[in-house]
Amino acid sequence: MDEKPAQKAQQIYEMLRRSILMLEMAPGSAIVEKEICAATGMSRTPVREAVQKLADEGLVNVIPHSGTYVSRISVRSAEEGFLIRRALEVESVRRAAENDDPASSAELDAIIARMDAIVARKAHTTYIDTDDALHSAIARRSGLNRIWKFISMAKVDLDRMRQLSSPIPGHLESVTEQHRQIVEAVKRGKPDQAELAMRIHLETSFEVMAGLIARREGIFLEETEKVPS
Repeated sequence: MDEKPAQKAQQIYEMLRRSILMLEMAPGSAIVEKEICAATGMSRTPVREAVQKLADEGLVNVIPHSGTYVSRISVRSAEEGFLIRRALEVESVRRAAENDDPASSAELDAIIARMDAIVARKAHTTYIDTDDALHSAIARRSGLNRIWKFISMAKVDLDRMRQLSSPIPGHLESVTEQHRQIVEAVKRGKPDQAELAMRIHLETSFEVMAGLIARREGIFLEETEKVPS
């Protein structure tokens, strides 16, 4: 049985969204419907629906009489994502630390082990998925079941900046150590320490990402307001 049009559109959306977030499709690059149709074997209708969904999310710009392009990274949007993430994850990690859950602790330890392996292999592009898995696991442990969905929606441009920062020498090693400190505080049931470790992690990571803006011309959207130093 053929897939329903909505399912086809969702598949293309997820494929394109991941390619954009992973920077496989560079900011400012053209999106050509014919090429996507040829690559996926699908008709233009689900492709257009997928592109429209990406446009609604701010990942794609559809310019009449010109074309469709991957949006440049909005520093303002990334900053908003950081602020939302910090506010929600500080509360999430505190509650996670107050919840004694051996199964969750084992899951967090396993994710840290995966991070160590990724860093050892220098597989930078795969780190963010594991990073998100850790933060998502902390959110589940907190009992705030919808919080990671809200965070994921807010951090689209932040994720693209994370991809830019991943190859910086020593960055992922530092981030992994920060994650380790968060996990240890959660496992020991120390909410104050867990909150502090999470704040340090998110704030220092954003500082590293913000430092890339001046060095990567053409990738970032030109905006009148700058990220506060």
